[in-house]
Amino acid sequence: MSLRLIVSAVLALIASTAQAEGPASAISYTRDIQPIFTEKCVACHACYDSACQLNLGSAEGAARGASKVPVYDGERSQATKPTRLFYDAFGKAAWQREGFSSVLDAQGSQAALMARMLELGHRRAPLQPNAKLPADIVLGLNRENMCPLPGEFDAYAGAHPNEGMPLAVTGLSDQQYQTLQRWLASGAPIDEQGVAPSAQEAAQVLQWENLFNAPGARESLVARWLFEHLFIAHLYFEGGEPGHFFQWVRSRTPSGQPIDLINTRRPNDDPGTRVYYRLWPVQGVIVHKTHITYPLSAEKMARVKALFYSGDWQVSALPGYGPGRRANPFETFEAIPAQARYQFMLDNAEYFVRTFIRGPVCRGQIATDVIRDNFWALFQAPEHDLYITDARYRGQTTPLLAMPGQNDDVGSVLSLWLKYRDKRNQYEALRRDSYAELPAPSWSTLWAGNDNALLSIFRHFDSASVNKGLIGEVPQTMWLFDFPLLERTYYQLVVNFDVFGNVSHQAQTRLYFDLIRNGAEQNFLRLMPADSRDAFLDDWYQNSGKIKLWLDYEAIDNDKPTGLHLDEKDPKRDFANQLLTRYGDLNASPDPINRCTGAYCSRDGIEPALQDAEQALSRLTSRPAAGLKVIDQLPEATVLRVETSSGKREVYSLLRNRAHSNVAFLLGEAYRYQPGLDTLTIYPGVLSSYPNFMFNIPAREVPAFVAQMEQAKDAAQFEKIVDHWGIRRSHPLFWQYFHDLSEYIRETTPVEEGVLDMNRYENL
Repeated sequence: MSLRLIVSAVLALIASTAQAEGPASAISYTRDIQPIFTEKCVACHACYDSACQLNLGSAEGAARGASKVPVYDGERSQATKPTRLFYDAFGKAAWQREGFSSVLDAQGSQAALMARMLELGHRRAPLQPNAKLPADIVLGLNRENMCPLPGEFDAYAGAHPNEGMPLAVTGLSDQQYQTLQRWLASGAPIDEQGVAPSAQEAAQVLQWENLFNAPGARESLVARWLFEHLFIAHLYFEGGEPGHFFQWVRSRTPSGQPIDLINTRRPNDDPGTRVYYRLWPVQGVIVHKTHITYPLSAEKMARVKALFYSGDWQVSALPGYGPGRRANPFETFEAIPAQARYQFMLDNAEYFVRTFIRGPVCRGQIATDVIRDNFWALFQAPEHDLYITDARYRGQTTPLLAMPGQNDDVGSVLSLWLKYRDKRNQYEALRRDSYAELPAPSWSTLWAGNDNALLSIFRHFDSASVNKGLIGEVPQTMWLFDFPLLERTYYQLVVNFDVFGNVSHQAQTRLYFDLIRNGAEQNFLRLMPADSRDAFLDDWYQNSGKIKLWLDYEAIDNDKPTGLHLDEKDPKRDFANQLLTRYGDLNASPDPINRCTGAYCSRDGIEPALQDAEQALSRLTSRPAAGLKVIDQLPEATVLRVETSSGKREVYSLLRNRAHSNVAFLLGEAYRYQPGLDTLTIYPGVLSSYPNFMFNIPAREVPAFVAQMEQAKDAAQFEKIVDHWGIRRSHPLFWQYFHDLSEYIRETTPVEEGVLDMNRYENL
């Protein structure tokens, strides 16, 4: 039976879990309960990495309850059934049929599981203010979540008396605790109603649905391509209600009727029926890690129409669905002009790179295993992309652009990998030889259409972030995307990737992304002097990486010259400097802190106290850990909260860039790690959804903080810095400081605001 979701009251069905009205009806879930969950629980209980799949960002998630089955399992031989909230089931009873157990229902004379977990947390000895937590409390992604059922709680509490909820952090206030316990004791009544569009938004929803559902084969094919490229987005209307976001879904019902969701495993699976593309409001608390935004406006609609409907191209027959169509979107959508497809992606390049680098799955190690800790991304101009400009070349290469992962037979992993590797290398050879016949690449080869043209990527072990502009020191590698590479990366890591898939699917995805990274690097090397390219490859693929170069990668063009005039002694740095000069107007992230070229290493236009702070912080950047020993003590993503005497504050991200001899393998990262070459990047803003630690520093004390960081040689000396300025999980104001990071995002980029994740917050 299909899931019928009525947008205007999407959560009303949950009210069936409420008990008969009584004295406790004075407690409102919407007014009293969800705000507590949002403040103290959602930071650990959201998305697929929610502990025990208990998602407390909405009443639907709370009513769904918990499961012992983990979403992330890189060893399962069979794909598991998806458990996407608001998608794969609806209502407590439906979720219980899927194996979830209630945390809200009392069990005979026993209180609800949530009540008992909260009681365990509330009665533990108070945490010593801002002290390090006991080592026996395992935190982070290495924690094994036991997910006790109600009948197993006593054993859990006996074995883990200090691990009630909220876990290992400044807990609930007495008032919050009492409110939750009263609510649970009364049967956990729920009054939450779904987010509904305003009248103005409803009119715009209808306009966009009319566009996507317009009759005609050409219109249907374009709508399918656009849906597959926007399904993951949190869409918002410019001028719409703050905090209102929408998502494209496929429905069995047209506009004006309740949405009847087609909840296929992937967005390009066979829907089995006629499809209507519909916009429905995103429900629940917005969390930063899943919040990949995209604006809708009259200008966007005009652009879509101009790109896709202005020509006289036609569709003779609509393509079907199935593994072959998923594997090669270039064949599936070949009737749509390649220029239109690529230009749409370029217009919104940051969004697309965020979808596969920041990722929709909350724990992105599938992708991040095979990327550097920091690099810059550039894009090839459509007029210099042979796939766009040369129909003969497009016809030759399209069959070679298919991607693995559709067949998840465990026994066929090796044969499938070899098949797709060889196809990809045939494509790379054809690309290399075809581009060698063209004029040498010049600055016009790079797309410079808007401020999406220059992007910075930072990896934080199993997550990563994307920002407009060129942030940090000139990185070891750079990527150059053309259309075939950008589209393949998006389909391989977003459209076709199944977080619930088995070991074969996940292995094929990782292995092919390794080839994608190599292709992006090869594209960039074509801009470097011919006689420097082998040396760059030797640097990027040291030690065991040379085996990968020999076994799996197509040979590069190390003969045809570049059209750029670069300093032969350091062509990559000269390229970066010229890039910053030529495209300065497009660089959304000027960065004097990390790339200080004169006496002043701070931004213009900020108050003097912050300029002095940035000047001091710049002393920590771009220095290898061999000379700045404190780097060895730092986690991946630290946040510095700098307070001025005027009561203002600025937030900086302090990112640890780990160095590796190569990133060409899925396993054995520790053997390729080069800790002495680690560096730090410091930049204003919150550059990770998963902060690992926070320091709160008065601006006048930043020079002292920097001096102690420079002098710290070991863990004991670093611990003194943490004692002085650190915000540990036990800090009395922990939650105030933690949520102030989201407030900072709201003040600087309001549409990007969301609750940050603290599952990776370390016990320093």
